[in-house]
Amino acid sequence: MRTTALPRLRRHLHFDALILLARRAFDKLPEPRRCPSFTLADTLMAGLALFSLKDPSLLAFQHRALDHNLRSVFGLQAIPSDTQMRTILDDVNPDHLRPVFRDVFRQLQRGKVLEDYLFLEGCYLVALDGVEYFRSGKVHCEHCLSCQHHDGAVSYYHQMLGAVIVHPDFPEVIPLTPEPIQRADGQSKNDCERNAARRWLLRFRKDHPHLPVIVTEDALSSNAPHIRDLLKHRIHFILGVKEGDHQHLFTQYQQGLDTGEVQGVHEEDVPGRVSRSWLFVNGLSLNESSPEVLVNLLVFIEVDAKSEVHSWAWVTDLTLRAGNVRPVARGGRTRWRIENETFNTLKNQGYHFEHNYGHGAQHLAVVFASLMMLAFLIDQVQQKCNPLFQQAWAKKGSKCALWEAVRYLFAAFEVLSMAEIYQGIAFGFKRPALKILIDQGPTGRRSDTS
Repeated sequence: MRTTALPRLRRHLHFDALILLARRAFDKLPEPRRCPSFTLADTLMAGLALFSLKDPSLLAFQHRALDHNLRSVFGLQAIPSDTQMRTILDDVNPDHLRPVFRDVFRQLQRGKVLEDYLFLEGCYLVALDGVEYFRSGKVHCEHCLSCQHHDGAVSYYHQMLGAVIVHPDFPEVIPLTPEPIQRADGQSKNDCERNAARRWLLRFRKDHPHLPVIVTEDALSSNAPHIRDLLKHRIHFILGVKEGDHQHLFTQYQQGLDTGEVQGVHEEDVPGRVSRSWLFVNGLSLNESSPEVLVNLLVFIEVDAKSEVHSWAWVTDLTLRAGNVRPVARGGRTRWRIENETFNTLKNQGYHFEHNYGHGAQHLAVVFASLMMLAFLIDQVQQKCNPLFQQAWAKKGSKCALWEAVRYLFAAFEVLSMAEIYQGIAFGFKRPALKILIDQGPTGRRSDTS
């Protein structure tokens, strides 16, 4: 019999510990209903279990029924039907889920995991971006955004502003609480990413009043009101800019090139590249209408072996100098991790991000999206910190194959924890003989099953 020494798990950061942490947070939420058949905590945990197991639909999750594993792994005492779950969660204020994200973040701080993510000048790098996760021509609620097409048809959709801590050296991201982009009660106009960013900054600083961060975003965020909001909340920034959208800024840059004010750092004969250049100048006005909003501009130019020229540009409040332009540029380019490592993972690696698990009349779509993001956060912590998860993933080769193996073992065997499932995938397991449960005939022989 083969024996394998099991790796030691981080006490407060493995899957089962974080699920218990979420359960405790859900238990603290007020229960608005009298004598409910299913508690709010159980219903939220059922939603978290749905997305932790990556079931493709609510119906697939309901087919599990309440078995031992849902009790032992997720602490569920009862599971509402799909209709009951949608009804209960539709009334939940999405803000009630914020403490769970904050609690998981504190465990990462406590375990010193976040020390690896310190990026530049003692700050963490946070990528912000909006994403759409629901669209329909018929189904909608009062919070839906809407878009009227040229043919008169109307599309209804939901978006959220995602926020993740990223680092150029790590594929794992640490999701922070997302901010819904939706119509507020009684509003007839669409919400927008800029307004959502303003709300997110306010809430982020309330949750993390002293956390030093640098926000990185795309060129749509390089506007004076947003930069004022960032500075108001003591947040540094590295924001993409485009010459076509920021003509005044690039006019000043061109003048600086002519007068020699623009400084540069150059590398020649880079392996796989011909050259790299970092050109920078401090103290430019962002645009003509807001001359008091001063930024520092960094332009990164790369010429590859085929003599093709690639360039990127960012504005930042960090004072640029020859010694820091390389990491600032790396920080700006790391923004793509919120697209590839976050949104694309949720859409294409088994999370079914764009599947309509239920829309509801009030908050259901947002609550389901937030629970999925919470499940993703727990998975990212496992990917970063849990050696059992890492070995199970390496054994299966892909995330989708790993989730399929988790679902199979969860359905086929009685387990006490998710750690046991990861162990079974990583190190193998003994398959018991199939025993048919069947009534015995009066002679004690098996009855005919046909």
